[in-house]
Amino acid sequence: MSNIEISKSQRQPAPRSRGFFEEIRDEMNRVFERFEGGLPGWTLPAARWPATVMVPDLDVHESDKAVTIEAELPGVDEKEVTVTFNNGYLTIKGEKKTEHEEKKESYYLAERSFGSFERSLRLPDTLDDSKIQASFEKGVLKITAPKRPEAQKAERKIAIGKS
Repeated sequence: MSNIEISKSQRQPAPRSRGFFEEIRDEMNRVFERFEGGLPGWTLPAARWPATVMVPDLDVHESDKAVTIEAELPGVDEKEVTVTFNNGYLTIKGEKKTEHEEKKESYYLAERSFGSFERSLRLPDTLDDSKIQASFEKGVLKITAPKRPEAQKAERKIAIGKS
């Protein structure tokens, strides 16, 4: 007969229940740690993207008479932006180019960055695409697409009857 050592475990207090959000945060941290850990063919997204990746922020507003789209394009030259409308889609394309050169006695610094972007939006059929206008001021592209007259008809209230 073999000798099996049996030891008494010391009693530990039951672990305190953590909050729901702490548990979710820990799980998300584990997910990102596994993702960053170097799965074959995967890289950490934001840290490895070149600084040239640019996705402009858009604000879209609708009024009774028009749809207005504003795109924030800081550092982009107006000549580098194009706006097109085709098959119901409004497309904003552009390129950002920056160059910085600094010469001092002990060093020479030259930095260049280039990046392009493209955003497309499906516009409603109620717009008059022949009257779409765009303007560019202080890094903000503003596009105004007026609605067709029949789409601007006054709102009418519908009575609710008893069944």
